[in-house]
Amino acid sequence: MNIPFRKTLAATVLFVLGAAGCIAADELPSGKPIAIIVGFVAGGASDTSTRMVARKVSENIGQPVVVENRPGAGATIATQYVVNAKPDGATLILGTIGPIAVAPHLMQLGYDPIRDLAPITMGVNFPNVLVVHPSLNVKTLSEFIALAKKEPGKLTYAATGVGSASHLAGELFNQRAGVEILHVPYKGGAAAMVDLLGGRISAYYSTPSTAEPHIKSGKLIALATTGLKRSAMFPDIPTIAESGYPGFNASNWYAYLAPAKTPEATLDRLNTEIVRALNDPDVRTQLAQHGLVPDPMTRKELADFIDAESRTWAKVVKERNIKME
Repeated sequence: MNIPFRKTLAATVLFVLGAAGCIAADELPSGKPIAIIVGFVAGGASDTSTRMVARKVSENIGQPVVVENRPGAGATIATQYVVNAKPDGATLILGTIGPIAVAPHLMQLGYDPIRDLAPITMGVNFPNVLVVHPSLNVKTLSEFIALAKKEPGKLTYAATGVGSASHLAGELFNQRAGVEILHVPYKGGAAAMVDLLGGRISAYYSTPSTAEPHIKSGKLIALATTGLKRSAMFPDIPTIAESGYPGFNASNWYAYLAPAKTPEATLDRLNTEIVRALNDPDVRTQLAQHGLVPDPMTRKELADFIDAESRTWAKVVKERNIKME
């Protein structure tokens, strides 16, 4: 091989490698932080879990990843904000069951989550726990149902807004158990828990971390969890599904999505990095302490999951005649 040819070949190789490096770098936005928008106030499970993941992603990619809280209208405001954002991977949404799978069947929105958002990966998926005030004198789900049938319309359950995971769990339970336990909407879980502890409402489909200290202290009675599998935080508490209602599943979930026209390479890289963070042992331990179960998925798996959730809850909304209040 003559010297001029070797020099030309070396220069070509260096050019190709340099170009490949630029392509890899361009998969993520440069010169600005990546923002993950959360449609709820700081301090809740959605916010806490997102900050855990964001810190690890930032550490892994050497680039700022920040969490921005934009609460209001059941997280539909935050979702609309991300739909309208520049599709460059710099603005993501933490999608939850309400604005992604339920709200489109309850109201006219300025977005279609299937059309206007691109799935990246599931973040966490976890059940709620049905807790009741001790004054009801019930210890099991069957006793709770018997009381509800004996006194129809007297029992109440709290939920964090129309279309929330806690609301849907309650309506699905009413449907499957053939009872009428009245829905009482609250603006947040803290207010709902205060009223339950005070005996002003009968029951609440609570997040595990919120309910745990009150269950341990005996201030509340845990009857069942709402997922298909028992909660790792409450392994001794049965699911509603195994308590006589096979297939019952009203899980809470937090997923990561981007504006629809975000480049495929960017979406793939975001999936890789968020999944990597979700699989980190320290992150998994931190999430587990809050009763949150990491559930990383491929982009296709998340798209299929959202489609199935949307169809499931559309049916419940119609059959239960759920309306915005």
